[in-house]
Amino acid sequence: MMRFLQRTGFAALVLTILFYLLFPLYYAIVTSMKSGPSLFAVDYLPRQFDAANYIAIFAEQPFALNILNSVIVSVAVVALSLFLGLTAAFVLGRYRFGGRRALLFAILSVSMFPQVAVLSGMFELVRGVGLYNQLSGLVLSYLIFTLPFTVWVLTAFIRELPREIEEAAILDGAGPLAMLTRIFMPMMWPAMVTTGLLAFIVAWNEFLFALTFTLTNDKRTVPVAIALITGGSEFEVPWGRIMAASVTVTVPLIVLVLIFQRRIVAGLTAGAVKG
Repeated sequence: MMRFLQRTGFAALVLTILFYLLFPLYYAIVTSMKSGPSLFAVDYLPRQFDAANYIAIFAEQPFALNILNSVIVSVAVVALSLFLGLTAAFVLGRYRFGGRRALLFAILSVSMFPQVAVLSGMFELVRGVGLYNQLSGLVLSYLIFTLPFTVWVLTAFIRELPREIEEAAILDGAGPLAMLTRIFMPMMWPAMVTTGLLAFIVAWNEFLFALTFTLTNDKRTVPVAIALITGGSEFEVPWGRIMAASVTVTVPLIVLVLIFQRRIVAGLTAGAVKG
């Protein structure tokens, strides 16, 4: 009887968490199918399947180009974060030198600053190097958020790899680059997928820097494009199109998480158990 109650309580808890997490997305999908006065009616079940809002967001503005901009920026951020994070983690995790711990804490402290605190400095940097209203300017600014946790996660993971593997590679004549690419990288895929996906989500959803460092529609990413969707008048808010755009840009993230879910779990739990 006690086991039955425990399983029932656990199932109820899981269902409650799933409802809390998935209901906003479900209601956004239902709302994206509405238009006109029906937007203000509370319907928990879809009464119609109208794709007019989805067609409108692509027909009335360069939303496809905005999605492409987000893909380019996010992929570039992931590639640079993994390259720089992996090389830095290899040095910080496998070599001993003075100031190593202080350097790690300095890297971590960068991610503790809120975006507003570094906005003016980043704006001057982006404008000074001639990257204002350029996708490369967004890539440069996003690294300030993605690189610190990438270095930390990969450093923690690489520390747990057996020393015997490294010693055997050294005896076989492998240098640092060959050791990193041929020995450590194949074993670090779970951690790399986890950090890469987190960096992708951060870059995909970032709004403040994208709004500040871009000026024209052809350079904007999807969060800014959604925020700037307007109706026929100044005071009209096109909730149907906003929900349709939100659903459109959320689906790719869900697909990525579902594809890499096993590697994500392995990466998050790596190093949790020793022995």
